[in-house]
Amino acid sequence: MSFPELSAISTVINSKSPTCNLLVFGLTHESLLWRSINFNGRTVFVDENPYAVSKFEQSNPGVEAYDIVFSTKVSQAGKLLGYSKTRPDCRPVQNLLFSDCKLGINDLPNFVYEVDWDVILIDGPRGYAVDSPGRMAPIFTSAVLAKSKNSGKKKTKTDVFVHEFGRKIERVYSDEFLCEENLIEVVGDLGHFVVSAAEEGGNQGNGFCRNSTKLSEPLSPVSGGDEEVGADDD
Repeated sequence: MSFPELSAISTVINSKSPTCNLLVFGLTHESLLWRSINFNGRTVFVDENPYAVSKFEQSNPGVEAYDIVFSTKVSQAGKLLGYSKTRPDCRPVQNLLFSDCKLGINDLPNFVYEVDWDVILIDGPRGYAVDSPGRMAPIFTSAVLAKSKNSGKKKTKTDVFVHEFGRKIERVYSDEFLCEENLIEVVGDLGHFVVSAAEEGGNQGNGFCRNSTKLSEPLSPVSGGDEEVGADDD
C-alpha cells in the first residue's frame, strides 16, 4: 500500500482505540503494522493460504489468524451478483453462521459473528485472475457483519476499507453491498465506506442500499479490461 492508503486506515484505527475490534481479510506485508497500531485492541486475520497462516502464527505468538477455503471464483462474479438479488438467504441482516447464501462466509470461528467489528479491511483473497477466489464473499460478508451489529449499542457504524478498489469487481460489489452512498473517500486504490447497522425492527428485506447496481457490462477482474468473464458454476 502507498503511504496515503496506510495513513487513512491507521487514522481510523487510532480513532477507535483503545478498544478497536479490527477484522482483516488477507495476510500482507502490512499485517504486523495493523496489529501494532491496534496493540490494545483485538485484531483478527483471515486468509486463504493455510501455510501462510501457520507461518504467521509461529512467527508472531498470540496472533489471531485463521485460514478458510473460498468457494467462489472471479469468473462467477456476475452470476453470483444476480443470484444474491433473488435469494432470501442473502439478506443484509442475518446470522452468517447459519447462512446458505453462496456469498456469505459461514465457516469462520463462531466468535467472528458475535463481535461488533469497528473496522474491517478487505485486502484479500486473490482477485486478479478468473480462477482466483475474488473478494466478492469478503465484501458481502463485511456488509452483513456491519448491518447486523446490535443497534442498541453505541458502536453502530463500521468503517470498511476495500483495497484494489479500482478493479471492476471490487468496485461493483462494494457499490452493491457496502453502498455508494456510504463511500466517504477514495485514497489511491483504497475505498473507505462507513456502514451503519440496520435499525432495530426496520424492514431491510433484501436491499443493502438505496440504489441497486445494474450491470450493463461483463465484470472483469482487471480494471479497465475488455475481457469478458464467464458465469460458469465450476
